[in-house]
Amino acid sequence: MKITADFHIHSKYSRATSKNMDFEQIAVTAQEKGIKVVGTGDFTHPDWRKEMREKLEPAEAGLYKLKSQTSNGIRFIITGEISNIYNRRGKTRRVHNLILLPSFEAAEKISSILSWQGNIKSDGRPILGMDAEDLLKLVLELEPEALFIPAHIWTPWFSVFGSMSGFDSLEEAFGENVKHLAALETGLSSDPAMNWRLSALDKFALVSNSDAHSPDNLGRELNIFETDLNFFALRKAIIEKDKSKFLFTVEFFPEEGKYHYDGHRLCGVRFSPEETKKAKGICPKCKRSLTVGVLSRVEQLADRKAGFLPPQAIPFKSLVPLKEIIAEALNVQSKTKGVEEVYQKLIKDFSNELNVLLEEPLEKLNGSVFPKVVEGIKRVREGKLIINPGYDGEYGAVKIFQEGEKNLEFEKQKKLF
Repeated sequence: MKITADFHIHSKYSRATSKNMDFEQIAVTAQEKGIKVVGTGDFTHPDWRKEMREKLEPAEAGLYKLKSQTSNGIRFIITGEISNIYNRRGKTRRVHNLILLPSFEAAEKISSILSWQGNIKSDGRPILGMDAEDLLKLVLELEPEALFIPAHIWTPWFSVFGSMSGFDSLEEAFGENVKHLAALETGLSSDPAMNWRLSALDKFALVSNSDAHSPDNLGRELNIFETDLNFFALRKAIIEKDKSKFLFTVEFFPEEGKYHYDGHRLCGVRFSPEETKKAKGICPKCKRSLTVGVLSRVEQLADRKAGFLPPQAIPFKSLVPLKEIIAEALNVQSKTKGVEEVYQKLIKDFSNELNVLLEEPLEKLNGSVFPKVVEGIKRVREGKLIINPGYDGEYGAVKIFQEGEKNLEFEKQKKLF
């Protein structure tokens, strides 16, 4: 069966996360988005694990469902992110790692040991002083079926390749234990094509997840599988990079991510890699070092030109969240009543967001909402966008319509519809 999966999310117990990130709301939103399997997030947090025990029950092997859930079929997979902050070779390293587990028992066992490494109660994504390589060894010793995935691998401050604290190779970070890694998470500011420029990454599956801190952000990046519905089938599809079972990933346009370009947000300086080189990495306003973003970091480490396609690469499709498309078509902010009404009508008519964005014929959509929304979906499918890239913690600005297109013709269509 076709399975849409978002493995990396956070609960209400994580810092800077919506209080609506509880199991009930996650399940409701996952159904709207078209997600079949969603991560629990934050398995190390004792209060969240308590809620897991109270609210979830076993479903298929290694997957769980809400005890109160009788109809929507959403499955949960036990996941969590660990922030490793430690010193290696005289440099402070800050590496985030995503862990997927097949059982409550594994979550309890690993959390119990990690509680001796740091305070796992203070944040759903705990900060531990242990080396990322040691965490990898520990997790696999305690649960050999676990999937250990370096998270958002290019993010400047907190990732294995981060410009501010990372490494130049996976071997440098994980030593001989790199052989136990099967997958890497690309993060919002890079897409698979950028990662294909590094031949050293060819053997790893590239997974994409939302890293959602609020329900609306669930599924903004996804993995699409054609396999049996259980933990072990999903794990096998990832490890084997089987293109008949791991079909494709759904991506943010990487320019929309917070760290695609270089710059200083407070100084209002946003630079391409070429501009950063000309400035010798120094902000022209404050004269301090620029935050080097993902695109520049990929350029530094790449051994291939842009556009190279490895023969075993898993394909991807880039999308813009449906509420953002509707908001631009209506010329309003995305968190408004009007956007929500149009969104819910589309979900009611066409099952879920992913179906609207990827599958439904445009002529069918035209019968449900006014044409400017459909035109926006069409342009996103075709990649015809204008994006001011994100930088130094600020999301990129996506424009589907040019200023001159906020015109009378579309407004007439809106009124007529």
